[in-house]
Amino acid sequence: MKSAYQNLGEFILELEKAGELLRIKAPVSCDLEITRITDLASKAPGGGKALLFEHVRESHFPVLTNAFGSERRICMALGTDSLDSLAQRLDRFVRIGPPKSLRQLARLLPMGIELFRFLPRRTSMAACQEVIYRGEDIDLSMLPVLKCWPQDGGPFVTLPVVITRSLKTGRRNVGMYRLQVFNRNTTGMHWHIHKDGSNYFQEYRKAGKRMPVAVAIGTDPAVTYAATAPLPRGIDEMILAGFIRKRPVRMARCVSVDLEVPAEAEFVLEGYVNPEELRQEGPFGDHTGYYSLVGDYPVFHLTALTHRRNPVYAATIVGRPPMEDCWLAKATERIFLPLLGAIHPEVRDFWMPWEGVFHNIVVMAIDKEYPGHARRIMSAVWGQGQMSFSKAVALVDSGVDLKNPRKVLETILNEVDVESDLYITEGVLDVLDHSAPDPLFGAKIGIDATSRRPDERQRPRPAAAQIPADEVIEKNLKNTSGLLSTFHSPPIDVRNRLLLVTFAKDGGTPGRTVSERLLRKRALKAFSILVLLDSGIDIRDYSLVLWKVFNNVDPKRDILRQGGRMAIDATRKSLEDGHTRPWPADIEMAPEVARSIRERAKELGIEDFLARS
Repeated sequence: MKSAYQNLGEFILELEKAGELLRIKAPVSCDLEITRITDLASKAPGGGKALLFEHVRESHFPVLTNAFGSERRICMALGTDSLDSLAQRLDRFVRIGPPKSLRQLARLLPMGIELFRFLPRRTSMAACQEVIYRGEDIDLSMLPVLKCWPQDGGPFVTLPVVITRSLKTGRRNVGMYRLQVFNRNTTGMHWHIHKDGSNYFQEYRKAGKRMPVAVAIGTDPAVTYAATAPLPRGIDEMILAGFIRKRPVRMARCVSVDLEVPAEAEFVLEGYVNPEELRQEGPFGDHTGYYSLVGDYPVFHLTALTHRRNPVYAATIVGRPPMEDCWLAKATERIFLPLLGAIHPEVRDFWMPWEGVFHNIVVMAIDKEYPGHARRIMSAVWGQGQMSFSKAVALVDSGVDLKNPRKVLETILNEVDVESDLYITEGVLDVLDHSAPDPLFGAKIGIDATSRRPDERQRPRPAAAQIPADEVIEKNLKNTSGLLSTFHSPPIDVRNRLLLVTFAKDGGTPGRTVSERLLRKRALKAFSILVLLDSGIDIRDYSLVLWKVFNNVDPKRDILRQGGRMAIDATRKSLEDGHTRPWPADIEMAPEVARSIRERAKELGIEDFLARS
C-alpha cells in the first residue's frame, strides 16, 4: 500500500486503481445535487465509493467527495493496512522513556532521526501558486462551493485546512473550520470557542491587530486528516501529517500574508480576519444530523486566491450519520488510543459510536483495580482536552470487545443498576449540543457497567418479571396518555429490558409528566428502561433510536429514575418541557432534488447506490 501521497491527485489515481473511485461525467449542480448523490454513496453498505464529479454546472473545476468514506479508503488515505497498526507506530514514540545508559541512548538515536524527518520543510516550488488572483480579480464564485442542504444559509467550504499562527508564541495551528461564502471575497470563519484557531483569534483581538489566515483546499490526505485531529494546543499538525506520510510536508510561503501553506494544495485562500468584525453565519446542516443555528462569527477577507493549473476541489458532506466524517473520527479513535493509554494506563480501548456524533458518548474498556475506579476515569475524561465535551461516558471491563456493538449494549444492560451506576453531573458541552437548556454547558452522565469487585457493594439482582402481552402494553399506554401510540421491545435477553414508545407531542404535555405516569404502571414493571421517542420514528431502526437518544437527551432534565427503573425522554423539547432555546430541524433533502437524482440514476451511474442505500 502506498504510504505517502505528494498531493491529492496522486491519491485520486490510487483510489481509481483500487476500484474505489466513481467518475460521474453527467452534469450536476453544486446546489444540493452533489450532496444528494454523496449522501446515497456514503450510506450504501461499505461506504460506497469516492466520487469525482467531472462536470459541475456552476464551475470549470471538478469536485471530489467521499474520499475518506470507508474503512478501506481511510486506511489508503493514511497509508496503512489498518488503523490499529498506525496506532502501534505512534505508540513506539509515545512510550519512549528517558535513557538510563549509553546503550539505551544509542537505541533511541534512530527514532530521534526518524522524528526529525517528520518536520515540515519550506520550498520555493509551490504548485498551489501556479495561478494567482489578487484584489479585484478574486472571485469565490469560480469555485464549486457546495450548498449542502436546503436550509443552509448559503454555500459552504466544508473541507478547508485553516492555518493560523499564535501572536504570542508564533506557533502554527492547522484546523478545519467551515467557511460560509458571503460574496466574491469574504467568508465566515466558524471556529468554536474551544478550538486553537479561536484561541489565537482572541490573542489578536486583545491586541487590536488584524489576524492573518490562510486556507488550503484539496491537500494530500494526511494533511487533511491532521487538520481534524485533536492535538494538544501548540503541537504543529504538520508534524503529525509528516509522521503519517513518513515524509515531511513541503510548505510554501503565501503570496500576500506571512504564513506558510502546503505547497501541493489544489487551492489556497489567503487573507485576514479583523479583530472586532462579526457577521451572522448559518444555519448549516451539520454532522449531528441537525442544522446548527445561526450565530455571529468572524469574517475572513481574501487578499489572494491561488490554485494549481488543473485543480480538483475537495469537499465533504456531513449530516445524519453514517457519512464520510465518521471514518475520520474512527481514525482519531484508533490513532489516539496510545496517547490516551499513556495518560490513563488502565484504559485498554475506547469507542465513539457514530450515533453519538463524536462528542455525545464515549465507551471505554478499563482494567478496574479498586472501588470507584470507573468514577475516577469518568471525571478524568471530562477534564481531558476535547474529550471534556463528551456528554456521556460508559465504562465496561477490558474483556468486553468494543468492536462488537451488540455485546457492548448487552453488557451495559445486564450490568447496570439504575440507582447506583448512573452518575449525573454538569460541565462544558460541545457548541453543537442542542438538548441542554443552556448553550455550551449542561448535564453529563457517567455509566458504570464494570463488574463489581469483592470489596464493593454488590448490585441488587431482582428476579426478572414476565414481559406482558402486547395487548396489555397497548392498554396501559392508552391509559397513560392518548398521545402514546406505537411501541416495541427489542428482543435481547438482558436484565434491564427496554420498551420504546412513540409520543405525539402536542405542545402542552411535558415529557416528564408522561414519564412519571409510565413508571407508575405496574403492568410495565418488567421493563427497567422506558424510552419516549417522537411519533413518526421507526422504533425498530435501533441505530436511529440510539442517534435520537444520544442527541436529544439532557440527562438532568430528561432522565427520570424511580425504584430501580428509569424513563428517558428522547423527544424534541419545547416550552412545555422548560426548554427555551430553539430546537434545530432534522436534516432532510428537498424532495424534488431527491426525485430528480433518482430519475437520473442511470445517467449518473449511481443505480447501485440507490438499490443498496
